[in-house]
Amino acid sequence: MHKTISIVEDNALFQQALVDVIRSDRAFALGEVYGSAEAAMDMLKNPPDIAIVDINLPGKSGIELIAQLQANAAIQCLVCSLHDDDDHIMRALESGAVGYILKDSTVGQISNALHELVKGGAPMSPYIANRVISFFRKPKIREESALLSVREREVLQLLAKGLQYKEIADQLFLSTETVKKHMKNIYQKLHVQNKVEAINKFRFM
Repeated sequence: MHKTISIVEDNALFQQALVDVIRSDRAFALGEVYGSAEAAMDMLKNPPDIAIVDINLPGKSGIELIAQLQANAAIQCLVCSLHDDDDHIMRALESGAVGYILKDSTVGQISNALHELVKGGAPMSPYIANRVISFFRKPKIREESALLSVREREVLQLLAKGLQYKEIADQLFLSTETVKKHMKNIYQKLHVQNKVEAINKFRFM
């Protein structure tokens, strides 16, 4: 029985490349092709077996889409993206993606990933697999997180939500200078140089 595969990709050239991969394999049947996450919600009316999902989409992200699809249907989602950083990889997998390949994959690699998915595997580009493995080999980060005080963790949580120092100070009833002092301590404890690095480390704690 053919496995139906839908595509959520806004780049016309790559969209066509994926269509060609599916049409060239007798094991698969092409489902609907969508250019945005919002339009792709329509697939819940007639769920495909597999959805190939890009992360960077014009409105809602592919990661948000995957989470919504997983909450409403048994659709296997395979991410196909340019993003190869830990944050996007882990958020996609946490949202319910069962595979993650990069857009520089060859036609053969994309086809193999789909077949692996059908067999119950969790296909990943070699680089992505290495990133996932390295993520689980970071006990040092967890040790560092234990050094943070409750207040420092509160500051980081608000910073990760996009709040500025003044807004954090107001919310925690502190002075802006105190918030800055907390940030200086956080940098030292986590061995980071800036806010972005601190937030990224905090997300993996």
